[in-house]
Amino acid sequence: MPVPYKYMNDIKHRKPNRLKKYNYSDAGWYFITICTQNMECLFGNIINNEMNLNMFGGIVKQYWSNIQEYFVNVESDEYVIMPNHVHGIIVIRNEKPFVGNDHRVVPFNNQVGHDGPTLRKHDRQNQLLFRIVQWFKTITTNVYIKGVKNNQFSRFNKRIWQKSFYEHIIRNELDLFRIGQYMRDNPLNWDSDRNNLKIK
Repeated sequence: MPVPYKYMNDIKHRKPNRLKKYNYSDAGWYFITICTQNMECLFGNIINNEMNLNMFGGIVKQYWSNIQEYFVNVESDEYVIMPNHVHGIIVIRNEKPFVGNDHRVVPFNNQVGHDGPTLRKHDRQNQLLFRIVQWFKTITTNVYIKGVKNNQFSRFNKRIWQKSFYEHIIRNELDLFRIGQYMRDNPLNWDSDRNNLKIK
């Protein structure tokens, strides 16, 4: 049975509730939500209950769906690009992933901080999941900046993406099913989505 829309919407709008002792470089399945700054609709529009990507939305889709080309032992599973946010599942396949950069592959430092089991903020931000999201935000922002210079995209105020993002550790198949169903239903529910500023 699909997860109630209100339930998933409430989850999406909570402040990040990251587990202090959890290593976000560990193998696992992670549900990610990344929103644009000020919830600007930069990726296209919902027409007839379907997402119609614009040029930049297509670029965002390209980079998100090809995460595995940049990060070894990491892959993008199911995802949806919405007008002003991205939902997606990132899979880390083992506990010692490697980060690839073009033709250069370097080992990822998967060590906890010297403070003990509770990771310091700096250490946590260097964990693989955080680095993936930061890479995605940076590379798509750079593309958008070039588009502004070429008069392809409209100007933006300070940043494309919100500073933070929401992540949820997927712990079982039921959780995976519910999240997948929520993403598939997202375009259908756009008219009641709290991310849709037109309904404010």
